[in-house]
Amino acid sequence: MGHVDINSVSFVLPDGRPLLDEVSLRVGDGATVALVGPNGTGKTTLLRIVAGDLAAHGGAVTRSGGLGVMRQFVGQLRDRSTVRDLLLSVAPPRVRDAAATLDAAELAMMESDSEPVQMRYAQAVADWADVGGYEAETLWDVCTVAALGIPFERAQWREVTTLSGGEQKRLALEALLRGPDEVLLLDEPDNYLDVPGKRWLEERLRETPKTVLLVSHDSELLDRAATRIATLEPGAAGSTLWVHPGRFSTYHQARHDRMLRLEELRRRWDEEHVKLKELVQYYKTKAAYNSDMSSQYHAAEKRLQRFVDAGPPEALPQQQNVRMRLKGGRTGKRAVVCERLELTGLMQPFDLEVWFGERVAVLGSNGSGKSHLLRLLAAGGSDPDNEHRPVGDVVIAPVAHQGTARLGARVRPGWFAQTHEHPSLVGRTLLEIRHRGDEHRDGLPRDQAARALDRYELARAGEQVFESLSGGQQARFQILLLELSGATLLLLDEPTDNLDLHSAEALEDGLAAFQGTVLAVTHDRWFARGFDRFLVLGSDGRVQETPEPVWEESRVVRAR
Repeated sequence: MGHVDINSVSFVLPDGRPLLDEVSLRVGDGATVALVGPNGTGKTTLLRIVAGDLAAHGGAVTRSGGLGVMRQFVGQLRDRSTVRDLLLSVAPPRVRDAAATLDAAELAMMESDSEPVQMRYAQAVADWADVGGYEAETLWDVCTVAALGIPFERAQWREVTTLSGGEQKRLALEALLRGPDEVLLLDEPDNYLDVPGKRWLEERLRETPKTVLLVSHDSELLDRAATRIATLEPGAAGSTLWVHPGRFSTYHQARHDRMLRLEELRRRWDEEHVKLKELVQYYKTKAAYNSDMSSQYHAAEKRLQRFVDAGPPEALPQQQNVRMRLKGGRTGKRAVVCERLELTGLMQPFDLEVWFGERVAVLGSNGSGKSHLLRLLAAGGSDPDNEHRPVGDVVIAPVAHQGTARLGARVRPGWFAQTHEHPSLVGRTLLEIRHRGDEHRDGLPRDQAARALDRYELARAGEQVFESLSGGQQARFQILLLELSGATLLLLDEPTDNLDLHSAEALEDGLAAFQGTVLAVTHDRWFARGFDRFLVLGSDGRVQETPEPVWEESRVVRAR
């Protein structure tokens, strides 16, 4: 068992803006506590402070037990790292260090077989055994079989880019939940997981004896897995934290009651402040022509000063007001037509017609080809005309396929990338991107750019570079770029994964007003309710339409 104690932690961003204001939270032995709050309030930063990645500017963090950490962007790994590297990244530090030493010794053995090199290799092997490396490999074998269906011996040198985002997440979660660390920090562990995967995670979190602090925006997971809800709420001096001691099903009512209580306390404080100031002024006037009243005047002054020094009650947190104005435009009646389309190695041939204005949700388990289908359409289909050139700045990799996928007249695809890949935005601030524009988007006057960012609750982050934003802020900015791009076909790949609850509701409202066609890959059970049709990519490769969402597709089984 382990615990985490966060005591009056404060943090200031590099540009001088306060992010966290004396945040305190205790996660006791065996508890599962969910950390929620609007995007950009510091949830990931707080987890990084607990993990030791960042140093707090005030306060302290204490904990007991080994610490396992899942970073927010596991599932988006697109480098040359392997499955073994991914498993080592969530292993205890002593195992990671011993693995690095052993790898270096093995490389040296390939270049030289001198006695000193052999001795170093022998010592590295002994150290690997001492830290439990062979036990870790046994554990990893269980994890790869559970997550990928193949043993560790066959999986370890595979590049993680060959895994879907959900497979990456499931593999890391298997290792952490089965591993030796008593305390887990999980930053959005449900992102990229399909619905069966989310249900598996909910069950494992309920069963685990480990102490867990997690960030999630999935209402059902929060309600089923978390025993307490800790909320970061934005304020002028940085985010503050309050804890709801119950489950998420009672959270909204508790937060509403808390707001009413804070409003009442502030109203009473303001009324008392006015009364005391009036009393001071009354005695001051009396004392001006009656010296006997001077003692009452000084007593009233001291009383007022003590009242002011004690300070007002806790301020009401700033309320979010994200407003998405997705516009679109009129296109041909048939927006998307697929004829005998088969994504190579992923699905069987299928036909599809999507009509202008329809909302189609693409469902299926991880690895079934949902993101590939959206990428093919985002690139304009099989043989795109100039009018089907995608808006935006992401270079879309070709998708191997047979059959045809065509877009209708005046259909301009706008793609929301699940991995937030935007190389051209790296190193540029949000205001700079919107103000200057690029070859895909016209620039805006600086005041209009600032107003657009403000509608998406990004005004305070306007001077931040894109890659420094939280996952939710990056998601909101991507949607803003789509809003301003002129896209008439929105292709959204897991758009709600990183969005907080309020922003997800704003996206739903924005899509309802959008004059165009929407295809969205989603595992969000709440978000899917707003769609007209459901295209289900089955685990056996068959593609079918259903009138209602289907979440029970099993894991895709194919040669690995």
